[in-house]
Amino acid sequence: MVDDEIIIERLALLRNELAYLKSEEKGVPRLQDYLESPRLRRAVERSLQVAIEACLDIGRRIISEKGLRFPEDNRDVFKSLAEKGLIPHSLLSRLVKMAQFRNLIIHNYARIEDSQVYSVLKRDLADFEEFARLVAGCLESASDTALK
Repeated sequence: MVDDEIIIERLALLRNELAYLKSEEKGVPRLQDYLESPRLRRAVERSLQVAIEACLDIGRRIISEKGLRFPEDNRDVFKSLAEKGLIPHSLLSRLVKMAQFRNLIIHNYARIEDSQVYSVLKRDLADFEEFARLVAGCLESASDTALK
């Protein structure tokens, strides 16, 4: 059963970051607008980092609670979930790229291409939403099972 306060908290955090990112995504129609605002660029990078880390925390918690294979690194968190059918393989490759992107933000911040961050903002927010839906469904299933 996966019904954990940490997962619920991280899911709420993920949804909050998504709400912020979606508002910025709508408010920044062009790459040039994004590039002209250092404050916005930093805020979006940080929000993406927090959203990705929330997904990783959720994944690690599910792995722990379900006794799944321990991941070797951040990318492997999502691979472990996919191996047991908890996330579809169609989402797996996108989440693995997000884990790699998180590592770029954290460890290679001097080499971040603003256009790459803008691209994630414009194209990849649906991946977070899909992950959040899957986790919420997992929590609902656990809750339904507990009621029976």
